[in-house]
Amino acid sequence: MNISRFKALGEGLLVPVAVLLLWQVACSAGWVNPMVLPSPAAVAARWWSYLAPLEAYDPATESWIAWIFSGELIHDSLASLSRVVMGFAVGAGLALPLGLFMGTSDSIYRYVNPLMQLLRPIPPIAYIPLSILWFGLGNAPAVFLIAIGAFFPVLMNTIAGVRHVDSIYIRAARSLGASRLTIFRRVILPAATPYILSGARIGIGTAFIVVIVAEMIAVNNGLGFRILEAREYFWSDKIIAGMLTIGLIGLAIDLAVSRLNNHLLRWHRGLES
Repeated sequence: MNISRFKALGEGLLVPVAVLLLWQVACSAGWVNPMVLPSPAAVAARWWSYLAPLEAYDPATESWIAWIFSGELIHDSLASLSRVVMGFAVGAGLALPLGLFMGTSDSIYRYVNPLMQLLRPIPPIAYIPLSILWFGLGNAPAVFLIAIGAFFPVLMNTIAGVRHVDSIYIRAARSLGASRLTIFRRVILPAATPYILSGARIGIGTAFIVVIVAEMIAVNNGLGFRILEAREYFWSDKIIAGMLTIGLIGLAIDLAVSRLNNHLLRWHRGLES
């Protein structure tokens, strides 16, 4: 199994490494303007300076651990992650119960679904002027936009999961005398869980996309803000370093959520705990 994992890792790294090598060769040969597209070595150097502490270590003023984590990149990453967590918690916290109600009740679905279908195609960035008008600048409009981005993937997948529960399971539970609450807890909710978790995974990814846009507009820290700041000074290497950081954090979040889904759905796939 370990050999297959190493093989899969090697295959996954083959194309990125080849792209980096071609990129470095093109920059070293002078085929591209370094102000427009800096070399991978320049991006790595900027990324390290972005990560490193801004000031020299002084044991009289702070601990060694606090100094290690005092770099600008770490602070910006934590700021972005905190906004993603808050926005996703708000969006998913509203979408999950609403999706369960809409999925289990035809009358609620008929009344609410037209409004949801009207609002769903509107991209979160279209709410930027209203979010600033309603909440001003700071974390509040960013969390609002992230919540909108996370809301609809969770909502639609929850509705789909509840409404796609095989009716034979529900009829079997009724024939055994189960109440509506028991059917919901023991039949509908477990059967809809794979859909709900898939919606949560999509919602987290969408939330991380939205946070970058929101930080370019409404706040004065975070990865999105730092990329916009680098654009003002034409720091292409810092822009790319920020973009790669976003990609790495997004990849880590997606892998973590995927592993969590696999762990929670072991019973669904027939695996032993």
